[in-house]
Amino acid sequence: MTPSTTPPLQPLLSDAVIALRAPTQVWSGRDGDLGAAPIDGVYHGDVRHVRELVLECAESDVEYISVAPDSASHVVFGGLLRGADDATPDPKVRLVRDRRVADGVLAETWTVASHLPTATRVTLRLRLRPDFATLHEVKAGIAGAAGSDGGGGGDAPVVTVAPGSATARSGSASSTLTAEGATVTSGPGGAIEAVWALGVPAHGEAEAVWSLALHDDTMVVRGADGVWPGTARITVPEGADPRLARWLDTALDDLDALRLALPGHPDDEFFAAGAPWFFTLFGRDAIWAARLALPLDVRVAASTLRVLARLQGTAHDVETAQEPGKILHELRAAPLEIPGEGVVLPPLYYGSVDSTPLWVCLLADAWRAGMPDDEVAALLPTLRGALTWLLEHGDSDGDGFIDYIDRSGRGLANQGWKDSGDSIQWRDGALADGPIALCEVQGYAYEAALAGAELLEAFGPVGDAASGPEAAGTSPSGDLSPAGLRAWAADLRTRFAASYWVETPEGRYPAVALDRDKRPVDTLTSNIGHLLGTGILDPAEEEHVAALLLGPTMSTGFGIRTMSSGAAGYWPLSYHGGSVWTHDTAIAVHGMHRAGLADQAERAVVGLLAVAEGFAYRVPELHGGDPATRSGVPTPYPAACRPQAWSAAAAITCLAVSGARAGAVAV
Repeated sequence: MTPSTTPPLQPLLSDAVIALRAPTQVWSGRDGDLGAAPIDGVYHGDVRHVRELVLECAESDVEYISVAPDSASHVVFGGLLRGADDATPDPKVRLVRDRRVADGVLAETWTVASHLPTATRVTLRLRLRPDFATLHEVKAGIAGAAGSDGGGGGDAPVVTVAPGSATARSGSASSTLTAEGATVTSGPGGAIEAVWALGVPAHGEAEAVWSLALHDDTMVVRGADGVWPGTARITVPEGADPRLARWLDTALDDLDALRLALPGHPDDEFFAAGAPWFFTLFGRDAIWAARLALPLDVRVAASTLRVLARLQGTAHDVETAQEPGKILHELRAAPLEIPGEGVVLPPLYYGSVDSTPLWVCLLADAWRAGMPDDEVAALLPTLRGALTWLLEHGDSDGDGFIDYIDRSGRGLANQGWKDSGDSIQWRDGALADGPIALCEVQGYAYEAALAGAELLEAFGPVGDAASGPEAAGTSPSGDLSPAGLRAWAADLRTRFAASYWVETPEGRYPAVALDRDKRPVDTLTSNIGHLLGTGILDPAEEEHVAALLLGPTMSTGFGIRTMSSGAAGYWPLSYHGGSVWTHDTAIAVHGMHRAGLADQAERAVVGLLAVAEGFAYRVPELHGGDPATRSGVPTPYPAACRPQAWSAAAAITCLAVSGARAGAVAV
C-alpha cells in the first residue's frame, strides 16, 4: 500500500514530548518543534490551535542535544549553534529553549549564550501555523498535515497583525501571539512569523521571549486554581523500593497538571482522564482516580462527587443513554464522532454502566476517610437517586443483574471500562452479544448497596426526609431502606455465585460477563480483579482469583494482562484484549489489600514499579502484554495516552499498600 492510499491512522504518541496544564497541552518532537508528527500541536480543550511551530536561526542549524522535562508543565530543550561558533572543538554558542504551559497559555524563552571572546549577532525566527482542527479529527488521522491550510478541513484562520503581536481566529476559538522585541508578519494560509535580531555580548547571553494566549468560548471545562494539596511532600516508608518515591514525584505532578473544574463551579475540581484525547470529565475515570488517590486527598474525592452529582441523570433519553439517577460517562463541548465505527456521542453522554455504583462506593470511602458529615449529607439526594437507578433501571432485561445495551445504535457498544467494540469475547475469540452483564459491575453494585445502606443508616431519618429519589427524577418503587438494600445485595451475591463461575482448561473463575442468553462468557480476564475487596466473593474465592491473576497467563511481570494469553483473542498490543493497564492492576492491588491478601498485593506492586521504571516514571494509559522474560522493559502501546490520571493515581495505591505493610499508611 502506497502512502497516498494509506487510510487515516490514529497518531502515535510514545516518542512525543508533552507539556501540559489542563485544559492546555503542547505535543512536540524532542527538538521542541511542532509539525513533523501527526500529534504535534498546541491544544486548548478539544481544539488544536496551532499545528506547526518551528524555531529557526538564520546563521546556523539548531542541533539539539538535550530535552529535560522539569515538570509536567515545564520542559527545557538544549541545542548548539555551531554555524555561529568559531572553529575550535568545544561548542561556545548554545541555545536554551524554555517552554512553560499554563491554563490557556504557552510561553517560551529562547536564550542564546556565548563563550566567544567577541560579540556576535544571531537572528531567530518563530514560524507558526494556526490550525483549529478538532481533537477528534486529529485522533482519527484526518486533520491536515504540516503545511496545509486549516487542518480541520474548514476555512483558513483569519489573522490580524499588530506591532509585536498577531491573532488568529476561527469560529469561537482564537490564539494571540505576543512576541516582545520581534517583527511580526503574516503570510499565506494564516502563517505567522516573528523575527528577533539579537546582539549577543562576549561571554554573555541574549533572550527572545514570546507567549501564545488561547481562548475558546465553547469550553465546557476550565483549569483548576492553585496547587493540588496532594503534591505536598509525602513520606515514603523506610526501606521501601526507591523507585516508589521517584514514581510518586512524577505521578503527583501529573495529577496536579490534570486537574480541571467546570466553569460554574471553579472550586470543585476533578482529574481529567488523560492526555491528549480525554482532557475533560469522564465519570468512571474521575471516580477511580479520586478513589485511588484517597489516601492522600479526601477533598478531591469530595469535589469529584459534587461535580458528578450536579450532572446526574433525571430522565429517560435513548440518544444520551440517560436514565434517572445515572452518573454520566463523559462531557464534551460538541458531539464526538468516531469515524469508521458509526459512533456519535452527544456532548453529555451517560453510556457507562459502572459510573453510578462507583460513585456510591467513592462517597462511602470518602466519608470513612474523613469527608465532613455536612458535605456527605448534602449528597444524600444523589445517593438515593443512584441507588434507585441500581434497583430500578440498571437491569435492562429483568434477569436481576446490572447490564448495558446501546439502544441508540450510535453509542458505545460496550459500556464498562473496557469499552472497545471487541473487548467482551468468548474464549474462542467470538464476540459476546448484549445485553452484557459484566462481572465486576455486579461486584461494584453489591458493594454500593451495602455502602448505601451504611450511609443512609448513619445519617438517619433527618437525612432521608430531606432527600429522596425525586431529586434525580425518579420514584421510589424499590426498597431503599438499609434493610432493603442489604437484602437486595445478599440476593445479588447468591445469584452471582450460581451464575458466573466457569470451568476451563485454565481453571475455575468468574466469567467476564453474562451475554444476551444469560450464558457466562468464559474468557479469563482482568475484570475478575475488580471483584476483590467488594465482598461479593468469599475469602477462599478471593485468594483463588488473586492466584490466577498472578499466574503465568495473566501476569507479565509488568502488571496483569487484560486478557489471558490462553484465550484465542489474545494479542499483546490489543487495546483491551491482552495489553496491560496500570490502573487495572492497581485496582486489583487495592482489592487484594482490602481482602487481606498482603503478599499477593506486594507481588503485584513489584510489577508496577518495574513498569514505572521502564517508562521513566510517567506511566502511560496502557502498555503491551509481552512478558518481562522477553524484554527487560515494558513494550509501549504506541498510541497510549500519557499522562493518564488513573495510571498516575496507581502510584498512590502502591504507596498505601507498601505503607500499610510498614505501619505508615492505610488504604
